[in-house]
Amino acid sequence: MERAKAGDAVRVHYAGRLEDGTVFDSSAGKEPLEFTIGDGMVIPGFEAAVVGMSPGERKRVKIPPEEAYGPRRQEMVMEVERRCIPQEFEPEVGQILQIGGSRERMLQVAVSEVTESSVFLDANHPLAGKPLLFEVEMVEILGSRRDGKDEGTEETQEKQEKQEKQETQEKQEMEEMEEMRG
Repeated sequence: MERAKAGDAVRVHYAGRLEDGTVFDSSAGKEPLEFTIGDGMVIPGFEAAVVGMSPGERKRVKIPPEEAYGPRRQEMVMEVERRCIPQEFEPEVGQILQIGGSRERMLQVAVSEVTESSVFLDANHPLAGKPLLFEVEMVEILGSRRDGKDEGTEETQEKQEKQEKQETQEKQEMEEMEEMRG
């Protein structure tokens, strides 16, 4: 029986839950999710869970934060003095805001705390620091989307490029937060 491997385009149904059972994402009632294993279009732990699955197979997997959206980083939380916020704006915990200088450099943040003198803005991904539970069903393996290159070399290069891209993005987010603080 055919099993999914790096470079294969696959279609899967899934349900993602937090440890308390809250569903944060699901393909229920939708078309299956289609992606190519190794292209970095889904979180690393989800990709790893799909490798080796056959059409019709179902699996439950727990993905640690390090293989999902990373750890929650306190340095991604910024305190803004209330006097720096427009008076007409009434911040509430849980509000999602977009901040930044230009459209290309917008940063999404969540209001995490409001005091009389400050508002705390959190730029962490909402699922950062959380283990994620997935139920996955392999619907179909569409075949290889690679163009005949050496898969091991290409896969390693893609992982390096993805890591570099993530590090660059994190660095830019940190610089933007520092600019906003200063």
